[in-house]
Amino acid sequence: MANRLSRATSPYLLQHAENPVDWHEWGDEALALAAERDVPVLLSVGYAACHWCHVMAHESFEDEETAAYLNEHFVPVKVDREERPDVDAVYMRATTAMTGQGGWPMTVVLTPGGDPFFAGTYFPPEPRHGMPAFRQVLEAVVDVWENRRGDVDRISAEVVAHLGALEAGDGPPLDADALDQAVRGLAAQYDAVRGGFGGAPKFPPSMCLEFLLRAADRTRSADTLAMAEHTCEAMARGGMYDQLGGGFARYSVDAGWVVPHFEKMLYDNALLLRAYLHLWRQTGSELALRVVRETADFLLTELATAEGGFASALDADTDGVEGAYYVWTPQQLVDVLGEADGAWAAQLLAVTAEGTFEHGASTLQRREEPDDLERWASVRDRLRTARATRTPPARDEKVVAAWNGLAVTALAEAGVLLDEPEYRDAAVVAATLLATVHTDPRGRLLRTSRDGVASTNAGVLDDYGCVAEAYLAVLGTTGDAVWLDRALGLLDAVLEHFRVPDDAGASGFFDTADDTQRLVVRPRDLADNATPSGTSSAAAAFLAAAAITGEERFRTAAEVAVRSASALATGSPRFAGWTLAVAEGLLAGPLEVAVVGEGEDAARLHRAALGLTSPGAVVVAGPVGTPVPLFAYKDLVGGLPAAYVCRGFACERPVTDPAALGGPANAEP
Repeated sequence: MANRLSRATSPYLLQHAENPVDWHEWGDEALALAAERDVPVLLSVGYAACHWCHVMAHESFEDEETAAYLNEHFVPVKVDREERPDVDAVYMRATTAMTGQGGWPMTVVLTPGGDPFFAGTYFPPEPRHGMPAFRQVLEAVVDVWENRRGDVDRISAEVVAHLGALEAGDGPPLDADALDQAVRGLAAQYDAVRGGFGGAPKFPPSMCLEFLLRAADRTRSADTLAMAEHTCEAMARGGMYDQLGGGFARYSVDAGWVVPHFEKMLYDNALLLRAYLHLWRQTGSELALRVVRETADFLLTELATAEGGFASALDADTDGVEGAYYVWTPQQLVDVLGEADGAWAAQLLAVTAEGTFEHGASTLQRREEPDDLERWASVRDRLRTARATRTPPARDEKVVAAWNGLAVTALAEAGVLLDEPEYRDAAVVAATLLATVHTDPRGRLLRTSRDGVASTNAGVLDDYGCVAEAYLAVLGTTGDAVWLDRALGLLDAVLEHFRVPDDAGASGFFDTADDTQRLVVRPRDLADNATPSGTSSAAAAFLAAAAITGEERFRTAAEVAVRSASALATGSPRFAGWTLAVAEGLLAGPLEVAVVGEGEDAARLHRAALGLTSPGAVVVAGPVGTPVPLFAYKDLVGGLPAAYVCRGFACERPVTDPAALGGPANAEP
């Protein structure tokens, strides 16, 4: 019999709907039931593409005996971390504080008031590798709950006090010296041989790449640019990049980008699409241009939903085997391509008899360009066709507002710069879904939807920041002022409901609104991890809004947000890439460019304007009279479309020739 999760919108929760565990969704109802029964809450947090989440579910949550014990002694609550990042953030901090490490699946035991007193991650069904069995853990927790309640109260109070300590984080503005210091901090951790930062596992440093590109533009430092360019090339040539279908896997388990963890996340591909696009416009790299096109095509073909949004992820596993969809043996290449082409492809793609992955199979790498591009095109097409006959990875159909915002921004820019209307149109359609399905009658964001139906989960700060910036990107592409109104509505809500109060001993923004469901503490994470933090994503949107409207309150909000994370940015720049990128935009002005006019001449000006590499430049194109403050008193010049380049609403002489805008990437793609 299905449990309560059968009514959920999250695909991850629905995967557990047939468990014998009597799961509840997170909420006041579950906590109230725990209080009524006087039992603790067993909180299990994971996500659909998480390999070990599936393992623990199969080993423990599908086991009748384990489920019966859980149901008798706990109120079990299952949470999708992607749907409720606020819940995940609070209890991941607790897990890290209590155990020294975190990860998913995350297992936390709470009092009925939501206070954590035990935490861990994966637990096996039997004792293994020094880990206790899950049943042993449950029995020990029940013993403490029933016989040592004083210890529960003491531990939970200490943990909540630790979580509730609001780190000020505030520092001075990130000026040129501070930004140069951050570059040096990244250089100290840079892998000059294999690209990227640190050792294995290696995650794509997409936000740091954006910062390095902006810093290189400001300083004209070849070394700074080389770190970004080398890292991008190394990732794109390795096994982490899908050489057949485009798109990046989550991370590389080794330091050389050879073997990935095979799940493909929307947020990685949206962020990397934009980073490679900006690398191309700054350097003209043909490799970067190819990756942009292939990754954008991957988004449109593999992650686009019927409603026009983008699904969250593709699983790592196929039929329970990680990577099975993507890896090849030399014989499999020969079977598809024949002896000659099979041997040629094996050499090109580093497919060896020993294998670079498991069981003699290899990931596909493309360390060198093929000596025959036509032959490669034929080989790639035939391998893609053959791969399509394999069982594909499952797709997490959940549409997440923030991640879709990242995709909209990247596709809107790529559509203009590459003169690809399909990309631009997809961005507008996805933004429209966010403006309708993901927006409640008050104009407030809802974080997730599935099959065109929104969940009840309130948007968090990164949803507001990423979606507001996406709306401004669509404004820039279409000239339709409705997108400015929508963006400003979201940013006004951030200022009203997310701002840290003046008497809190800190400044900046919380990750949750003041009128949403209360947690034991209100989360505020300043670090940029897999995605921009709420603070840095809001800062980016505030800065763009300030450039378009000239409203000082938005620029001040961007400065406050950046300053709240400045200590982290200078001390640990790898975890503040987006904050640093926004700081570069603040330092540069940023440039404000209005492209006034219609037709192909205006389109060429628009492409040239978006080709400007000045950090954080904001470009809006539209007809004369577009009701946006940036367009005030701006007209055609001699009857021709014109580009007005301004900084702080002081404008240079308008130009009608795209070449007059300058910049290295104004050539046609």
